[in-house]
Amino acid sequence: MKGIIRFSNNLMERYLPDPFLFVIILTLVVFGLGLGLTDSSPVEMVAFWGEGFWALLAFSMQMVLVLVTGFVLASSPIFKKGLGKLASFAKSPGSAIIWVTLVSLAASWINWGFGLVIGALFAKELAKRVAHVDYRLLIASAYSGFLIWHAGFSGSIPLSIATEGHPFADQIGIIPTSQTIFASYNLIIVAALIVILPLLNRLMMPKKEETVVVDPKVLVEPEVEEETAKAVRTPAEHLENSWILSLVIGGLGIAFIVYYFVQNGFALTLDLVNFMFLFLGILFHGTPRKYLIAVQEAVKGAGGIIVQFPFYAGIMGMMTASGLAAVMSEAFVSISTVQTFPLFAFLSAGLVNFFVPSGGGQWAVQAPIMLEAAKMLGSDPAKVAMAVAWGDAWTNMIQPFWALPALAIAGLKAKDIMGFCLIVLFVSGVVIGLGLLLL
Repeated sequence: MKGIIRFSNNLMERYLPDPFLFVIILTLVVFGLGLGLTDSSPVEMVAFWGEGFWALLAFSMQMVLVLVTGFVLASSPIFKKGLGKLASFAKSPGSAIIWVTLVSLAASWINWGFGLVIGALFAKELAKRVAHVDYRLLIASAYSGFLIWHAGFSGSIPLSIATEGHPFADQIGIIPTSQTIFASYNLIIVAALIVILPLLNRLMMPKKEETVVVDPKVLVEPEVEEETAKAVRTPAEHLENSWILSLVIGGLGIAFIVYYFVQNGFALTLDLVNFMFLFLGILFHGTPRKYLIAVQEAVKGAGGIIVQFPFYAGIMGMMTASGLAAVMSEAFVSISTVQTFPLFAFLSAGLVNFFVPSGGGQWAVQAPIMLEAAKMLGSDPAKVAMAVAWGDAWTNMIQPFWALPALAIAGLKAKDIMGFCLIVLFVSGVVIGLGLLLL
C-alpha cells in the first residue's frame, strides 16, 4: 500500500499541472474533440466557447463567498474554540485522519458547500493540534468526504426530479426522494463509503520519514488587535468599533435564518449556507472593524476561483452546444443492457464530469439521452438518475474545479493532494459501481 501511495503521489506531483493550466489544457482538448467527434466547425467551436464563457458568473460569486465567509467564520474566536474542542478528540495522526474524514462525510451529506468548507477548516485545526500528521493527507481526507454530496440532502439531480414541473416531468413524472436519496441501494452505498473511506485514508498514511508536516504557527490567522482607548475618536471610528452595530445586523440575519427554516424546513441551499456563514461571522467577530480585517485576509485565496471558473463555463458551452457530451453519453448507452445500464450511466457521467463539473448542468446535458435509454431498456429512471449523480460526484476526486475552495483555505496546490485522491477515486469507483450493478 505504501508503494502504491508513493507512486500515486509522485505521479501527480510530476505530471499534474497547476489548476489554471489544467483548465487551459481541458479547453484545448474539448475544442479538438468537438472538431473530431461532432460536425462543428472551428468557427462554431470558438462561438460555443465564447458564448458560454460567462455562464457561471453567479455560481462563481457563490463559490467565492463560500470560501470567504467560511474562512472568516473560522477565524472568529468562538468558532476557533469550537473547532478546537472538536479537534481535541483526535489524539494521534491516525485518529486525526479518521476524524476529519467522518466530519467531512457527514457535513457533505447535509450540504455540499457546508462540507467543502467545514472539512478544510477542521483539517487546519487538526494540523495545529496533532503532531506528526501529514498535512497533505489531512486535506485530501477532508476533500474525500465531498464524494457523497450528490447522494445527500443537497443533491441537485434527485432534488430536481422530485420538484413539480422539472424539465423531464413529461418523461418520468415526479420521483420522490424516497426512490433516490433514501432508496435502499443509495443508503447502502453511502454507508459503505462512510466505513471504507476513513479506513482507506488511514491506510494511506506515509512513513514517518515521508510525512509532510506543517508548522502550526503558519496556520494561525493573524489576530485583530483591540483598539486602545482614545481621548478623541471620530464618529466613523466609533461606528467601526461598535459591537452594537454588529449585534443588530447579525440579529437581523439570524431572524431571517429562523424564518427560512420555519417556512421551508431544514432545506439548505448554497445561498443559505453563505448567508449563515456571513452573519454568524459578523456576530462572532464582535465589531465591523474586526470582521472587515478578517475578510481582507480571506479574499487573498479567492483568485483561483475568480479566474478559472469562466474557463469551465466556456468548456461547458462547447460540450453542450456542439453535442460532444451527447456523443460521449451515447457511446456508453450503445454497449449497455438493462442490468448494466446504471453502471455505464455512472461511468459516462464520471467522464462527462471532467468537462462539465456542475451537477445541474451535467444533468441537463445527459438526462435526455439517459432517460430515453432507460425507457427503451426498461431500467428504473430513478436509479439511472442516481447513477448519473454518483458519476458526477465520483470524478470530483481528481477534478481540481471543486477542490479550489478547500485548497485555498489550506494553502496547498492541487498536486499536493491529488495523489491520495487518485486512490480514493479507484476504490470508491469499485464500491459505487458494484452497488449500482448488484443492488
